[in-house]
Amino acid sequence: MKIKPLILSLLAVCTLSVAFVTADDPVAKIVESLEKWLAQRPQEKVYLHFDKPYYAVGDTLWYKAYVTIGEDHRLSALSGILNVELINDRDSISRREKISLSSGLGWGEFVLSDSLLQSGTYRIRAYTNWMRNAGEDYFFDKTITIGNAMSNKVFTSTTYTYATVNGQQRVNAQINYREFDGSPYVDREVNYRAESEGRVVAKGKGVTDAEGNLKISFDVKTAAAFKPGSLVTTISVDNKEKITKSIPLKAVSGAVDVQFFPESGYLVNGLASKVAFKAAGADGLGKEVKGTIKDNQGNAVATIAAEHLGMGAFTFTPATGKTYKASLTFADGSTKDVDLPAARPSGYVMSINNNNPAVLVFTIASAGTQPQDLILIAQSGGKVRYAAKPKGADTAFTAVIPKTRLTSGITQITLFSAIGEPLNERLAFIQKADDLKIKLTSDKTDYKTREKVSLGIDSRFSPDSAGVSNLSMSVVDESKVKVDEDEENTILSSMLLVSDLKGYVEKPNYYFHDVSDKTRTDLDLLMLTQGYRRFEWKQLLAGDATPMIYKPEQTIDIAGTVTQSKKPVAGAKVMLFNNTGGGRPFMVDTVADANGHFIFKGLVFTDSLKFMVQATTPKGKRYVDVKLDNATRQGVTINKNRGDISVNVDGDMMGYLRQSTAYFNEKVKYGITTRSFLLNEVKIQDKREPLVKHSSNLNGAGNADQVLSAKDLQTCATLDQCLQGRLVGVVFRNGIPYTTRGGGQMTVMIDGMAQGDDALLNMAPSDVETIEVLRNGGKTAIYGFQGANGVILITTKRGDGGFKTSYVGNPPGVVMYTPLGYYAPRVFYSPKYDAPAANDKMVDMRSTIYWNPNIYCDGKKATDISYFNADGKGTYRVVVEGIDDAGHIGRQVYRYKVQ
Repeated sequence: MKIKPLILSLLAVCTLSVAFVTADDPVAKIVESLEKWLAQRPQEKVYLHFDKPYYAVGDTLWYKAYVTIGEDHRLSALSGILNVELINDRDSISRREKISLSSGLGWGEFVLSDSLLQSGTYRIRAYTNWMRNAGEDYFFDKTITIGNAMSNKVFTSTTYTYATVNGQQRVNAQINYREFDGSPYVDREVNYRAESEGRVVAKGKGVTDAEGNLKISFDVKTAAAFKPGSLVTTISVDNKEKITKSIPLKAVSGAVDVQFFPESGYLVNGLASKVAFKAAGADGLGKEVKGTIKDNQGNAVATIAAEHLGMGAFTFTPATGKTYKASLTFADGSTKDVDLPAARPSGYVMSINNNNPAVLVFTIASAGTQPQDLILIAQSGGKVRYAAKPKGADTAFTAVIPKTRLTSGITQITLFSAIGEPLNERLAFIQKADDLKIKLTSDKTDYKTREKVSLGIDSRFSPDSAGVSNLSMSVVDESKVKVDEDEENTILSSMLLVSDLKGYVEKPNYYFHDVSDKTRTDLDLLMLTQGYRRFEWKQLLAGDATPMIYKPEQTIDIAGTVTQSKKPVAGAKVMLFNNTGGGRPFMVDTVADANGHFIFKGLVFTDSLKFMVQATTPKGKRYVDVKLDNATRQGVTINKNRGDISVNVDGDMMGYLRQSTAYFNEKVKYGITTRSFLLNEVKIQDKREPLVKHSSNLNGAGNADQVLSAKDLQTCATLDQCLQGRLVGVVFRNGIPYTTRGGGQMTVMIDGMAQGDDALLNMAPSDVETIEVLRNGGKTAIYGFQGANGVILITTKRGDGGFKTSYVGNPPGVVMYTPLGYYAPRVFYSPKYDAPAANDKMVDMRSTIYWNPNIYCDGKKATDISYFNADGKGTYRVVVEGIDDAGHIGRQVYRYKVQ
């Protein structure tokens, strides 16, 4: 078929477009509908930058949050609160933090200690309340692995194979059990059970062989209905101790699902069409496949082979009266036939060529249709970037969209009929050089261990731009933290790609970290095969009336309704009261509206504080009922990133676990941390509560020269103000504590971790449970060099990570409420080896050398950052990510040698 070029009547986009058309023109309706939808439903996105890709128990997981809004990715002012959750491999929330956002930026950390003693696959999920309207598919959701060599006695390695026996799916598992030193557990009894969605689908017992192996087989009736679960085993070790290990059971079948995707949605008889395909295993990963496309008479019309992660494409022309199927062969030699979608007798086929860096070329052909005017719309994020009306279109035409009209990311191109009905659709990824350019310069390329490193960071969109930007930076010892660049989830791959797609994206950074013609081609395959649907056209054009249930959260609010005999009490007097155990209480009051509804807005508090809400009638009578507007919690669904789940966390992380354990032992040796959190079980005989709960004091809880409790810290705004004049033998200068004996700077530890100089300035008194002061040599000796000038031990309060509401047992008109407050982020501790008192005995084996979540660049001159190397030799990897005030996002990786 001869395809003739056609000059299109190009319409200006967005708000200007309606000026070129009549009010009843379908183009105007489409553009106006999109503008209305975007105005009512602005899209927020979240990205978290982590200090490294995986962790061990005892580590701290540091993160920086970026929240953007709209298709231009500008920092969002819509939401002031971000929910960040650590979810375990059983899809339940282990930790939850409420992060305060300032112009879309915030940061925090998870201390991976006593509540996370099990190694396994975890998830970090982050979202604003507003994002809940779009659904969980568009939350930030990243899988991480956490290993444990400190209290873990059993290390496993598992392989699965599958077979079909008597019509049922058989799962064969071989599990190897070893100690940390590699010695096998021989002749040990093991009980096991296979679980899915809380149900036991199989169970049994066995004994390990001379190599520590246990072989397990069980059958599943309906493999297609099986949801990912766990293989839970309990092995008997020394002294009759039983250790339970939970091993991911990602699939119960080795079957590969193959789907075919015509480029513009469907096939049309007589029209050549590109058809993409994707082969995915039950574990979510792409699988190798090759084969032949045959018609119903057995004639081969095309050969196919997967080109990237199970994806590929071919072109063929379906014929009238024929059907087609693919005869496929997989990597293991198995075969399968899959039917292709049936072709339509008439319609349109849209083809796109995205190879030209300057323009996007698309061709539209038709067969069996009546000539009509058509409409082309290209939009990204709900904003129209291009609109055109081909006049008197014949059977085929081509068009060109300059990429200057498009922004980096996913563009959706839709072909409409003359009356505005969607006919064809295609996604294209626009990959332009419009990212934030981050440049790092150092004073040298090779450094010594413990040497000071000075880096200059220059961040700007173009050489002549002067926009401000906010960045985050991590430095890791790459010999300890091995990184696969393809598997990284970066600010570019997250914001531009993953956040707009439904389902799992395998190796997202492959498409960004080393861009080439091959990666662009593979990215186009992803566009052809991956689900994308921020909205449905028919619903949108009809006027989407779906209510936005979840409102943007700017601050912590406490709201509710006052009733009497189930009727609202207009003008009810309501008081919010908090007294954390002494000192000056917090109290504020308000009056309910005509519907009995009240709200206390703009509350700022950290951790989980208990509030009392008390209400009366306007005349002061207390016999009323108070019902608080507790927000519904976001449920947790099965991990969509199934392909990232590691079956063998122990084996995959063994190298990192060995260095992490050595570093932990070194810290214990010099009193920088404690082993107290490693106890799996503590039997308490005495029911009396200790004076200092959760204390990390190496001398024992409360065994200090001076102890202050939370009651002593209620009369001041900052912690250094609270302590000034209260601690015997301690003076404060600029918020830093010094001993009166010799004037040396004291060590401050929070929950067993040494802190930086500004630790007391950044901590709210309401976060503190107790403070222990160690001054005398008998109590400081155990801390080695850290105790030379005395130690201040701070133990923080521990909330349950949620909210509690109590209506039972209270006086009339009174409700007790414990909401989750803002998380108070800590400061990353970076030792200064140029200080006279710096320790030269303890081996510095840190894997994260430096972390800074808040770097400001003015776009005019470089921002200077300095820190000290550790004792590890090799390559250090610096990663800087960030965003400027115009929404340009960027990432830079820089490496240097330490010898």
